[in-house]
Amino acid sequence: MPPTSRTESPLAKKLTGFLPLGPEELACLDEMQSRRRAVSALTDLVHEGQTGHHAFILQTGWAISYKMVPNGGRQIIGFPLPGNFMGLRSVLLRTSDHSFACMTDAVVSEVSPPRMIELFHRFPRLATAILWAVSRDEAMVVEHLVNIGRRTAIERLAHLFIEIGQRLKMVDLVSSTSFACPLNQYVLAEALGLTAIHANRVLRQLRERELITVKDH
Repeated sequence: MPPTSRTESPLAKKLTGFLPLGPEELACLDEMQSRRRAVSALTDLVHEGQTGHHAFILQTGWAISYKMVPNGGRQIIGFPLPGNFMGLRSVLLRTSDHSFACMTDAVVSEVSPPRMIELFHRFPRLATAILWAVSRDEAMVVEHLVNIGRRTAIERLAHLFIEIGQRLKMVDLVSSTSFACPLNQYVLAEALGLTAIHANRVLRQLRERELITVKDH
């Protein structure tokens, strides 16, 4: 895949917003992301129960983390965006407790656990910044739980759109008023604990209240 400037990769933008990184730390981060590959939409990267897998850093595209239930239903846990780690916790626990898949065509960087541990040992400040990023992502899972348990359908959807907009802003993928969003009503329903019909109805309510504008689907 074509190289990306050290300070321009989504992960570098995200981390430097928390902790300014020096040239050697940025070089290390660049090296950690150097093993890149393109992945087609709807391709699983890690499946639930998998062991011995690598961690991934999403460079471009959108992904989902999810769990399947016995009746064949899917609960979407979160939406990894450019600059997000995928499967890092599972690497440390040695077994993945949920699955990751690319929702759109994407580019990911593969990172082996031994290499990551070595780099963290050499650059503890970088390790701290990555721990902050991963902890921030985990904190959003708490909000998603509150969404499903206590917020109304319209609050759930509004909260999700605001969260995504703020996350994309951190990596310069949002304009002052809009962002590209590939989520359809079925995906939104699986993330928010709604039926697809209900999700579509709530989208219409947000549009009618002039709280969101949808263009080109």
